[in-house]
Amino acid sequence: MINQTTKDKIEALFQQYQSLAKDHESILKEITLAEIPELVYNSNAIENSTLSLEDTEKILSGGQIAGKVNVREIYEAKNLAKLTEDLLNKPFSSLNIKGMLALHKSLLSHIDDSIAGRFRSGKEWVRVGNHLGANPQFVPALTQTLVDAYIQRKDSYFLDAIAYFHAEFETIHPFVDGNGRMGRVWINLQLMELGFPPIIIQNKSKHSAYYPLFTRYQSTLKYDGFTALFALLLLESFHKRITILTAKKIIPLAQWAAQRSIKGNVAVNKAKRQTIPAFRMREKWMIAEEFEG
Repeated sequence: MINQTTKDKIEALFQQYQSLAKDHESILKEITLAEIPELVYNSNAIENSTLSLEDTEKILSGGQIAGKVNVREIYEAKNLAKLTEDLLNKPFSSLNIKGMLALHKSLLSHIDDSIAGRFRSGKEWVRVGNHLGANPQFVPALTQTLVDAYIQRKDSYFLDAIAYFHAEFETIHPFVDGNGRMGRVWINLQLMELGFPPIIIQNKSKHSAYYPLFTRYQSTLKYDGFTALFALLLLESFHKRITILTAKKIIPLAQWAAQRSIKGNVAVNKAKRQTIPAFRMREKWMIAEEFEG
């Protein structure tokens, strides 16, 4: 899983985050609302949506995008954005099967109402690449067992529990459509239930840092790669919020590195490993100008 040093770093940032949240709760919510287009863009792009971040921002702000528009992709963006915003307003009401189905119904509303809000059944098998989802006959029971196991977890580290849930949820693939987006929604629901900020799984690194973890889990049942990924993204989410609330000025990481005669690729690698408090905004690495680490 992840080492104690990383756990201690997460705990220290969590304490700092909670302290800041006491006086900045509304601003922290605004930060998350502002990043919804990025979250929506990345989650949908992971599922091969052709919408760019700019397209997604225009759609969610009520604007028009140029060129031929895929109506399904517009609904995918709007539905996921609305669902995410709803969870910010009432984040802890859906950690059960009934809530999961309600979220799925919202996710697929106006896209395919015949499969929205229900598990696969009958002959509704699904395949993703070379992986075949669970037998539809056993999907409800398998999903209920997974939810129960998460709720009843006792000694496991919270990111291990979330990582296992995500790996197993996507292995079951309980829905006809929307499993990937639903699974990533559930990650953030679980994090918010525990008082943590949401994370954004990046589309750009899906082939190197996300998809391979499913292949590994399905052949070995090892999910520690997901724990490590979620830990890095949670550190980044903390760094973003803490920096916005405390830094005098935020600048591009490339500019920060140049000011300190640090090679750009070295700085980016530090950011990716979260050994410096850098974070992404609109796909660009940023950092506090005054940071001297």
